[in-house]
Amino acid sequence: MFDFTATYTDQYQLAMAQVYFENGHKNHHSVFDYFFRKLPFEGGYAIFSGLEDLLEIIENLKFDDKDIAYLEKTGFSQEFLHYLKEFRFQGTVFAVKEGDIVFPTRPVLQIEANIIEAQIIETVLLNLLNFQTLIATKASRMRLVAGDSHLLDFGLRRAQGPGGYYATRAAITGGFDGTSNVVAARNFDIPVSGTMAHSFVQSYDNELDAFRSFAKGRPENCVLLVDTYNTLKSGIPNAIKVAREMEERGQKLLAIRLDSGDLAYFAKESRKLLDEAGLEYVKIAASNQLDEYVIKSLLEQQAPIDIFGVGTNLVTGNPDSALDGVYKLAQSNGKPRIKLSESLSKVTLPHKKQVFRIKTGEGKCVGADVIGLRSESRIEEMFHTFEPYKSMKLQDFEQEPLLHKVMEKGKSLLQKQSLKDIANFSLSRLAELPIEYKRFNNPHIYKVGISGVLKEERDKLIKEYKQLS
Repeated sequence: MFDFTATYTDQYQLAMAQVYFENGHKNHHSVFDYFFRKLPFEGGYAIFSGLEDLLEIIENLKFDDKDIAYLEKTGFSQEFLHYLKEFRFQGTVFAVKEGDIVFPTRPVLQIEANIIEAQIIETVLLNLLNFQTLIATKASRMRLVAGDSHLLDFGLRRAQGPGGYYATRAAITGGFDGTSNVVAARNFDIPVSGTMAHSFVQSYDNELDAFRSFAKGRPENCVLLVDTYNTLKSGIPNAIKVAREMEERGQKLLAIRLDSGDLAYFAKESRKLLDEAGLEYVKIAASNQLDEYVIKSLLEQQAPIDIFGVGTNLVTGNPDSALDGVYKLAQSNGKPRIKLSESLSKVTLPHKKQVFRIKTGEGKCVGADVIGLRSESRIEEMFHTFEPYKSMKLQDFEQEPLLHKVMEKGKSLLQKQSLKDIANFSLSRLAELPIEYKRFNNPHIYKVGISGVLKEERDKLIKEYKQLS
């Protein structure tokens, strides 16, 4: 939807790239890790989303004539601009599968490319993956509590500009069933759904005429908004009249929608009136500032709500406005690289790496991922990343490698999947995760550790760089 050219980046990426170019580093091979440091929503897991979009964008990324003309005005050299005219990403990407559960501090994706290519794609990578992973995680939390209820994304009007487009994709990845977002539904081939606004009812002289008109114009999937004037004294009685008229035409009212007030109370009373009228098949939809906590509360109150329409709190990732994903250099020009910090938790990990999920023989996750060198096929002992005297023996567990090659020489290797397939994969991975990591209050902390070999490499580099400083 958005026209991504290679200027969808930060100025400092291009400033660094010109210096690399002018100093003869353009062919220096580099390895960068993408990871995040903190789980959103005080939860126990995150859902990785945005990979397919990222690969499609960087596969086609280039500087067009308008970009080059603009960059010339900002002072970049002619030689560097000539290089940018021919720019194409030719690197290799390793990543976890989209929809998988992911955890802090461990690589989610690894880029191998020359230093300029790797630097130029950093901004779009962080922009896409941080946002979609945040929203997919929010959606997944709602799916966990919603059970068999239908979840619809109603958030486009409340989203931060065009971000609503990718929020819809991420919502489906996280387990939502459909959206009101027409362009996203078209482009991503997902179910589209919509009801009516209060303004539609208000535009008629009376509510009944509005309902009749809508039912005749939209007999398939007809949903009537019943709270414009008085839900129980006007809205539901008029919806019942229209539902009976539809039955006479061989049609059926799909649902009524509640958008204000005490949703649990109105849902129960509405269900009672509909059932008494013989309209047991008419579903009840609810909207209005929903999130995972409100949905959980409504269902615990046994509110007979079949469909939840979620807007603002989904597409903005409320209350966490961003995922703190970062992109850090792990290797450059054949040498391992490390970033030091006063806090060991912010010291980065060098080298090309692999991440293994530790599982029981029955395929259940035990609540631990271990990071090793890519050359390691099996790890015997995992060490705590920040507390070096804590460790865990791994001989008795299965180890599933999580980082897979998804792009080579700038060409995507991914098999195209539907969002439904990605969402189903995500649900299957969540099913492997013990329930204590999925609860909302004080979830278990998932263990992420490093192999002995990687620990030795990290500690050696820490010592070397401290001696230089």
